[in-house]
Formats: sequence, structure tokens, C-alpha cells
Amino acid sequence: MRIISWNLLRLVGAGVEDVAALVAQQKPDILFMQEAMAAMEALPAMIGGRLHRTRLPGRIYGLAVWSPHPLSPPTAVRLPVSAMPGRLPPRLAQVVHSGGITFANVHLSHGQVLNRLQLMRIARGLGAPAAVIGDYNAVGPTVVPGFRDIGPRERTHGAGEVLMFRLDRCLARGVICGEARALERGASDHRPILLELEPAPVSAALSDGLDRDVA
Repeated sequence: MRIISWNLLRLVGAGVEDVAALVAQQKPDILFMQEAMAAMEALPAMIGGRLHRTRLPGRIYGLAVWSPHPLSPPTAVRLPVSAMPGRLPPRLAQVVHSGGITFANVHLSHGQVLNRLQLMRIARGLGAPAAVIGDYNAVGPTVVPGFRDIGPRERTHGAGEVLMFRLDRCLARGVICGEARALERGASDHRPILLELEPAPVSAALSDGLDRDVA
């Protein structure tokens, strides 16, 4: 399966025409989006396929998933929030099943402890094969028992090309990754990431104890 994830940069970033152009160029089986505005719901009318958008609580933007193939509505999973004054806004994960893999589309919080807690909450609710993909907002390693960081290893976000961070990632379990790379940035401040994924053979998953990823 050819998977793309892209943080579109709400209001001033990539619009529906930019997303349509990316689909035409890369032909993904699934496209996950973060900071997707309501205008993105016009995508199926432009290029066909199916789109589901989940707005984040109290925000005009949210998570979205598009596919040219039949796609069941995703499940929204509430993530941990900060109890501190001036806390960060609530976040959701968008969980969808396709091609024998359970995907969690994420746009995690900026707090470096909080986004790790959110990631652990998501991982606990997933079996195998599974992949958590999107904008982690994490600086440094993200370690989740049973999951492996399958990339891409390139930096994906920054102001200009001077200070760049690797914020867009994929952690997976029970999945074979054939390719992982970052694409050209385009109209957003994030580069899309592209991964070629398939479920690991049952025999390989069983021999690995079903709690470690095969990559």
C-alpha cells in the first residue's frame, strides 16, 4: 500500500487543489491529512474517492483521510490532555482500517511529555498490523514498546530551510516497510511523507511474538 501523510498548514497552507495535485502525482492508496479545513471536503468531487474529516474539539481544522478505494468511517479516539493552567487544546486520533492494517492518523500536542503520553494511549488500543502516522510534534526519539520507527528519517518541518525538524513520522507493528521518504514541501510548512507498507506474513508476526514490528 502506498501511504502519504501531510500536515497542510491551516488557512495559509496547502489547499484542495494542492492536495489533488499531490494525489495525481503520487497516486496513494491512502492519504492522511492534518490541519485539514472544511474546504478539503470538496476533494472527492474533484478527483473521486472517499474522504472523512474529523474536526478537532474547539478548532476549525482537524484530521482527514482520503482514499480512492472503499473506506469505512474512521473512529475518533480522545487523547490525554494537560491539566496545567493554559493547557494545550484537546487532541484526537483518527483510526481507520484498510488493506489489512489499522492506521492511526495523528496530530499530537507540542508538549514533549504530553505527546509521548498521547502516543502510548494510541498504541495501547491497536493490535497488529498497525501504524501510527502523522505529525508527532516530537523532538527526539519516540519509543513505544512493540513498535518500531520506520521513518522517514528526513527532517520534515521548519521555517525556510534553515532550522528543520523531523516532526512527521510513522511507528508500526506487524508491518513491512518497503520505502519511506519525505516529498517536496509544496504550499505547506511540512513536507509530505510517503511510505510503502504491507502487513507482515502471519508466520513472521507469530515468530516475533506479535509484540515487535517486522520492518
